[in-house]
Amino acid sequence: MATVKRHKTDYKGVFFIEGKDPSTGVPERIFYIRYYKNGKSVEEKAGRQHKDRMSPAKANRLRVLRLSGKADSNNERRAKQRDDRSTKTVERLWEAFYEYKRSNRSINDDRNRWNRYLLNDFGKKLPEEVVTTDVDKLRARLEDKRLAPATVKQALVLLKRILNFGAKRGLCAPINISTLHFEMPKLNNMRTEDLNKEQLASLFHVLENDPNRMIANMMLLALYTGMRKGEIYKLKWEHVDFERASIFLEAPKGQTDQRIPLNSVARKVLEAQMHSESEYVFYGRKKGRLREVKSFRRICREAGLPESFRPMHGLRHVFASSLASSGKVDMFALQKLLTHKTPAMVQRYAHLRDDALKNASEVIGDSY
Repeated sequence: MATVKRHKTDYKGVFFIEGKDPSTGVPERIFYIRYYKNGKSVEEKAGRQHKDRMSPAKANRLRVLRLSGKADSNNERRAKQRDDRSTKTVERLWEAFYEYKRSNRSINDDRNRWNRYLLNDFGKKLPEEVVTTDVDKLRARLEDKRLAPATVKQALVLLKRILNFGAKRGLCAPINISTLHFEMPKLNNMRTEDLNKEQLASLFHVLENDPNRMIANMMLLALYTGMRKGEIYKLKWEHVDFERASIFLEAPKGQTDQRIPLNSVARKVLEAQMHSESEYVFYGRKKGRLREVKSFRRICREAGLPESFRPMHGLRHVFASSLASSGKVDMFALQKLLTHKTPAMVQRYAHLRDDALKNASEVIGDSY
C-alpha cells in the first residue's frame, strides 16, 4: 500500500486507490476503510467499484457497522470461518479428494505431491483465499528448486483438481477465473537424450566395475528394456516370467497393466539379482521397496556423461534411440515397447529411423 497513491473521500477513514477490473481491465476504484477497534488500528478492503458496486457512502456505512461491533472485520470473519467445522479448508478438500480417489493407482503419487509441494502453503487456506499470486509463488518456488517442468506442472494440476473436486461436490465455490488463474510451465516433451559410442562404452565400463551391483543392474535394466524408473523401483519377482520371457508392468504411468518382452541381456541382469530374499527385485531398507537412489548421478559423473543427462530417464531415451536408429524396429513396435498411449510420444525418434532407412537405401549405389 505504501507505494500506491491513496485518494481521500468526503468520509473520514474511507479512501480509495486506482486499479483495474481483473476480468475486463477497465479502470476502477478500490475502496478501503480505516478505523480503531480494541485499541488497534484496522485497515482493510471494503470492495471494488464495479464488481462489488462499492461507493464512498457504502464503504462508510460498512466502517460504521464495524466500529459499532455490528459487523466483523475481514480478519474476524475469516477466523470464525476457520473455527466453523463446516468450513472446508484446502486440506479438508484434499482429504475428501483422497478418500474418493483411493482406489486409483496413481493416488499415491498425488499424495506425495500434496505432502511435498502443497500442504504447507495451501493446507490451512480456505479455497476462496487461493489466488493467482499464490499459484505463481508456488510455481516460482518449485522452479527455484530446479524441479523438472513436468514435476512443477503436476503439482499445479493437482491443486487445480482438488479445488475443482470440491466445487463439483458443493464443498466450496467454483474457481473464480478473475482471481485465480493457473499458468502452466511449458513442457518440451520432444526432448531426447542420447549417448554416443564413446559415452556408452564409458558407461558400460563403469557399470561393469561398480561395487554396488544392485544399482548397476538397475541402470542396465533401464538401458536394456526402456523401463521407467518407477517401474523398476516397484518391480517384484512375481512380475518376472522367465518361462514366457516377459515382464509384467503394473499400471505404467496410470495406464492399464501391460507386458513387455524379456530379452536375453535383460534376463542376465535379472538372473544376477536372483540371490535377493526380498519380494522386490531391487530393494531398499529392510528388504522393502526402494524410495530414492543417489548413486545414479555418481555413476554418470564417473562415466563422464553430460551434467544434463538424467540417469534413468536418459537411459530410457538411449534404449528408444538405439532401436529407432537400427532401422529394424517400426514406430508402432517402439510405442508398444515403451508403453506409450499414443504414437505421438514416439515421433521424437522418427527422424532416427528415417536416417537409418536412408543409409540402407544408399547401399544401392554400391550394387551397380
